[in-house]
Amino acid sequence: MKLGAHIYLWMERWSDREVGLFSRAKALGLDTIELSVGLDVPYDHALTKRAAEDAGISLVVGPGGAWPDDADLAADDPAHRQSAYDFHRSVIDQTAEVGGICYAGALYGRPGKSLRRRPPADELARAAEGLRGLAAHAAGAGIILAIEPMSRFRSHLVNRPAQAVQLIELAGRPANLRVLIDTYHMITELRDPAAAIRETGDLLWGLHACENDRGVPGGGLVPWPEIFTALKTTPADYVAFEGYNTGPSTGDFGWSRGMFQNVCPDGDAFVRQGLDYIKPLLG
Repeated sequence: MKLGAHIYLWMERWSDREVGLFSRAKALGLDTIELSVGLDVPYDHALTKRAAEDAGISLVVGPGGAWPDDADLAADDPAHRQSAYDFHRSVIDQTAEVGGICYAGALYGRPGKSLRRRPPADELARAAEGLRGLAAHAAGAGIILAIEPMSRFRSHLVNRPAQAVQLIELAGRPANLRVLIDTYHMITELRDPAAAIRETGDLLWGLHACENDRGVPGGGLVPWPEIFTALKTTPADYVAFEGYNTGPSTGDFGWSRGMFQNVCPDGDAFVRQGLDYIKPLLG
């Protein structure tokens, strides 16, 4: 099982001056770091790749930075769909350039866009068409695409793992199109998270592990023993901590992301406590 963490535990934006995080992450006991990129995140791809390789860290890439205006793979407007498709292709290319193993996130739509309407009958099919093409592009570089269901407050399109599975089936079930489940989103949308994990089955690639308040796993509402027991029935081999740093050095980063409690003032401490909790459950 690869153990990782998102850069948001430490910082708002990736940059060349942050590459020292890789060796720190390795010393903490991690195998993987998840980068967040976008139009507002300029960095030297070769430098990032070299630093990660030197530290023995694998990279997952997500589109958490700025997107083109209106870019949305499921949008009604075909121009907006094309803009999203082109953007995601470019980030897949970045993922290849940094030696990344996976491009992950709410790739099917636009995070933060939750329309107060019943989705049109063809909306999921539009997203599936785009994902089919992106998966083919990523396959050429040996990259996994992992789509992440998000809560109703972040998306109206794919809130539950079963909807992600449906989307992958509509896309023709490409071998490199998989599901990444986030326990924070899952605890809002599901009454039996462990059952949802088992039902996702061979399409499950990994898990974002954080508590119902986005804090360190353990002591909250997430049924961790049941979740990790279910995870062992799938081929998933990636578990990563995700949260937003609320320490003073990041200014208003946590607040800007909707985190109003001080649940991650220290990313290193978050990882240490998280690993102490989940490692016995991983067995």
